[in-house]
Amino acid sequence: MDGVTQWHVTETGEAIAVPVGAGPHRLESQAPGYVWLHVDTAKGGARHWLEAAGLEPLVLRALLAPETRPRCTSHGDGVLMNLRGVNLNPGDEVEDMISLRMWITGKLLVSVQLRNLVAVADVQAGFERGQAAENPAELVARLALRLADRAEPVVAELNEKVDVLEDQLIDGVVAPASRADLAHVRRVSIMLRRHMAPQRDALSTFEIEDLPWVAGESRPRLREATERVTRLAEELDAIRDRAQVVQDQIMDARAEVMNRQMLVLSVVAAIFLPLGLITGLLGINVGGVPGADSRASFWIVTAVLVAIGGLLFWWFRKLGLLAKR
Repeated sequence: MDGVTQWHVTETGEAIAVPVGAGPHRLESQAPGYVWLHVDTAKGGARHWLEAAGLEPLVLRALLAPETRPRCTSHGDGVLMNLRGVNLNPGDEVEDMISLRMWITGKLLVSVQLRNLVAVADVQAGFERGQAAENPAELVARLALRLADRAEPVVAELNEKVDVLEDQLIDGVVAPASRADLAHVRRVSIMLRRHMAPQRDALSTFEIEDLPWVAGESRPRLREATERVTRLAEELDAIRDRAQVVQDQIMDARAEVMNRQMLVLSVVAAIFLPLGLITGLLGINVGGVPGADSRASFWIVTAVLVAIGGLLFWWFRKLGLLAKR
């Protein structure tokens, strides 16, 4: 069946790929060990195959829900869990995270993806090499760790972009493209953080659940996965805060430049205001204007205007309004 893979892991840890047919099927194996059934509903027929697998209606609805958030919920003798992984498919946005829905019992793990998830392929490749998880709980921990592994380079790249933006801000060179990069970093970090925090809580809940089939050696792996996701969430918090600081500094620098420009315009207007008043008074068409009959009046008025302008310039400079920065 295209889009459906099934592994039977024996008590000795041997992973056996089980062919999946299109006819009636039984999920849980009666043999010792457990079964991992992975369904990619993007492939034709896989969704219908899962609907006919005999799962409880509540479990089936949870596995095929169009929208999910990371969570861990006990149901009967099993657990419903949703995790999220970064989208590394070509042409897609990395922050458009892909959900991994799971139904977990002591003998069965059913995982469902609606789009291609690279972390699942990594774990399946390990099964093909004979590196199978000993039980379903350890398989959950392995999937969570691979999801974190795939997310770490994305978070590291965001950190590097913020470092570059901070260096540009220190050098005083912040181009419009840099502001666009900053907006992208903030958007990606916020969207990733939106799923990382509940994913940490889901793994922590699964770790502390009092389930008899969660073996003692599986809990340290689950704890490690929880700590990895916690660290990613904290790094995303730091990236978001650093990006906000850079944004504030950019806005402060732009506001300072704008205020400086407005100050220069105000000073220029203040210098020419009295000069314009004087020339306006001398240019009115009424009798009695001083110096109207003297050829030297124009140069005398010009010299007076230059002197007044020079005095105003010196005064504003002394007040610090025209100081160099």
